[in-house]
Amino acid sequence: MSDRILKVPHVVKGRLVEGADIEHLSRDTGSRFATPQLDLSNLVWSRTEPGPAFDVPLTEIMDLLVETGLRLDAGNQYLKEALEALAPVSTLSAPTLRNCFESLPRFFNREALEFQADQGGLGSVDSWRQVSGPDRSTHWVRGFPPRLVHILPGNTPMTAATTIITGALTKGVHLLKMASNELFSATAVLRTMADIDPDHPVVHSFSAVYWRGGDEQVESVIYRPQFFDKLVAWGGEASIRHALKYIGPGFELVTYDPKSSVSVIGKEAFASDQVLREVADRAAADATVFEQDACVASRFHFVESSVDDADRYGQMLAEALPKERPFASAGGTHPTPSDIREVVDVLRDLEPEYRVWGDYSGAGLVVRSDEPVDFFPDARTVNIVPVGSLLDVARFATVATQTVSMFPIERAVQIRDALASAGVQQISNLGQAGHGLPGLPHDGMLPMPRLLRWVVQSD
Repeated sequence: MSDRILKVPHVVKGRLVEGADIEHLSRDTGSRFATPQLDLSNLVWSRTEPGPAFDVPLTEIMDLLVETGLRLDAGNQYLKEALEALAPVSTLSAPTLRNCFESLPRFFNREALEFQADQGGLGSVDSWRQVSGPDRSTHWVRGFPPRLVHILPGNTPMTAATTIITGALTKGVHLLKMASNELFSATAVLRTMADIDPDHPVVHSFSAVYWRGGDEQVESVIYRPQFFDKLVAWGGEASIRHALKYIGPGFELVTYDPKSSVSVIGKEAFASDQVLREVADRAAADATVFEQDACVASRFHFVESSVDDADRYGQMLAEALPKERPFASAGGTHPTPSDIREVVDVLRDLEPEYRVWGDYSGAGLVVRSDEPVDFFPDARTVNIVPVGSLLDVARFATVATQTVSMFPIERAVQIRDALASAGVQQISNLGQAGHGLPGLPHDGMLPMPRLLRWVVQSD
């Protein structure tokens, strides 16, 4: 633990708030940081008047977002400060964080924004849309701007940026609770936006602050229907269960639940050693995205092959896992957890029923078994399971399986209905699991329509 105390600024309704009144410890690294004192009365928006951006045309909001994206470049001072400050509290390496920040402008591209608006049904957010019923009745429908609290995750800086984009496009008011290992990205984006136009209604529609999760002195005041419509929570099971205690009539919970992902390798991968090595490299990219700390990161690989061929794949995968990638550092960032080491030490003595490649440095560890292992693979740990047919994979999928990355993707049509029935929410091309497109379904829902308040007036 360092003696240095990081000073974490807040942004409240577009205004920078600095101070070091309350000291905290980062969840993952134990680093010390301090935040300003919270003024709870200033973190809410009164329901007696509309939110600042409720009636701002969507095209004007997109203009601001596009300009924000143009300024989120390598010269952005706020991003430079965020990159330096995140190092002590983040589990991601500095190169990975830098690549995350460099990727932010693509989310603010106008075509990307228009795609999100179209997929999210935002044609009804600018004004009331008239519809006719089958009984010749007339109705007016509007996706009304919401009032939301967001519990942001700490595994990637990108989520803060995409949350701000979604919030701006839905025109609501948004209180962002930052994570203890991701304390600077949200405020960097909001400060950039405020530099463009400090009086813009969208700027005054956002606050980004930190408090310790579970602090009832804060949450019992904030999490109320007289202030907010919904609590949008990213996080583990414990944080989701804690949030449930505040949910009641008028205050709804929208969750991006904790999940895990898998890869499926078809028999076509064994056409040649060259093809198999390329497949292993693509699969390693999915397994190491954000150091395997994201729901989309693959942990179980189901291989349509014999045991011998699965072992060939396992050897090549172990060689590919330590590589540096855009969202994964060379060799990993933390060693294999002790509980996994203890189990794998036993499995090493059980060959040929099990095979193990790699070590416990965190660079890459691969275990082949007949059935999925009982432990949760983490820190670049992958479990390979040979299967006789791709259809066999469906019996291992559950509602906790977020993404299935596949090779070859053309065979997805054979199993996608079975996977969806089992609970899977996304099927992607192998090696592309971490390249989701905002606006498409996520965690089994279309986020924008889910976040809006849908109101109808009938004649």
